[in-house]
Amino acid sequence: MGKAVNKTSSKQKQHRIPPVLRARAAEMRNLPTQPERILWQLLRKSQLDSLKFRRQAVIGKYIVDFCCPAHKLIVEVDGESHVGRADTDEARTRSLKKLGYRVMRVTNDDVLQDLEAVGNAILQAVESIDSELTKIPTP
Repeated sequence: MGKAVNKTSSKQKQHRIPPVLRARAAEMRNLPTQPERILWQLLRKSQLDSLKFRRQAVIGKYIVDFCCPAHKLIVEVDGESHVGRADTDEARTRSLKKLGYRVMRVTNDDVLQDLEAVGNAILQAVESIDSELTKIPTP
């Protein structure tokens, strides 16, 4: 008999989400903040211009609030827990940008006071991403 073949390729192992992150993301999906719950009502089921979003998605070593994979857009809802964490948030944003994502931050108050404006800002961000991708460099 020949050697047993390992069915898991090295590529699959490389992209596997650590169990602790997977569990934490699931926990966060089950206990969203009020602004996250409200924004999710707008983003779920491709209701915003047919854009597909995931919530509490694991990207690299981070769990992001909302992610539109097709456009590599991350939407973070920042509340009181982000006060005094500007340096940490900026380092996180830089890391996510290195992975090819654009990070958009909105505040809890933005979501609670003007959800329509938040939705429009998300659409503008997607439009901006799309226009950057279609620019043809001039020689």
